[in-house]
Amino acid sequence: MGSIVWDQDIAEVYDAVYAAMFDEAVLGPMVDRLAELAGEGPALEFAAGTGRVALPLSKRGIPVSAIELSPHMADRLRAKPGADAVAVTIGDMTTTRVPETFTLVYLVANTIMNVTTQDEQVSVFANAAAHLRPGGCFVVELVVPQLRAVPRGEMGRVFALDADHVGIETFDDLVGQIAWSHHWMEVQGRLVRHAAPYRFVWPSELDLMARLAGLRLRSRWADWERSPFTSDSSRQVAAFEKPV
Repeated sequence: MGSIVWDQDIAEVYDAVYAAMFDEAVLGPMVDRLAELAGEGPALEFAAGTGRVALPLSKRGIPVSAIELSPHMADRLRAKPGADAVAVTIGDMTTTRVPETFTLVYLVANTIMNVTTQDEQVSVFANAAAHLRPGGCFVVELVVPQLRAVPRGEMGRVFALDADHVGIETFDDLVGQIAWSHHWMEVQGRLVRHAAPYRFVWPSELDLMARLAGLRLRSRWADWERSPFTSDSSRQVAAFEKPV
C-alpha cells in the first residue's frame, strides 16, 4: 500500500475539520515538550502537514525543517505567516533526507500509521535515526490500538459522532494490522467524504522498531502533559534517544 497522500480536497478542508487540534490548549503542552527536547538545536518534523506544529514551534525560536509527502498540504503551510522560517522538503519520510542533523525529529498525530507496511514503518525509524545527532530524540505520538472497544462480532466502531463529522474505524486485517478510517465531514456547506487505510502499531512493536534503528526508549507518556502511561492509556507519546 505504501504511504497515504492527502490530496487537494483534503488539504483544502484540513484546518477547518481539525480546528480543535489547533487550539492553544492542545498545542501548548505539545510545543512545550518538543521545545524542551530540542533544546538549542534544530528540529525536523516528519509529515508536517499544514504546519500545525512546525509553525508554533518555530515561533518559540527553534529552527524547524519539515518533510511532507503531499504538495497540497505543503502549499497550505507555505501560505501561512511565519512559514518563511520553516524549510519544507517534499518527500516520503521513509527515505527522504535533508542535508542537516537535528537534536529532535518528531512525528505526531498518528501519522506513522499512514505508512501502511511494517517494513516502511521500520524505514521511518531508520530515517529518523540517520537525521539525529548523538543524544538527540525521535518523538512519536499515536493512539494505542482500540481493539477492545470493538463489540464482539463487529468489525468496527464509531469514534466521532458530531453534527459536522462522523468517523468510523474498521479493523479490516488483524494479521497485517490494517484498519480503515472513514470520515463524513460537513465543511463550509459541503459534504466531504474521506477514507484511508492505516497500519496500527502496538507500543512494544514501536520499541522494537526503535531498537532496529539503533535508538532506545527514553520516556513514554500517555499525553503531552507527561501523564503516566499504563495498560489503560488510549494514546502514547514515546521519545527514543540516539546514544551518544
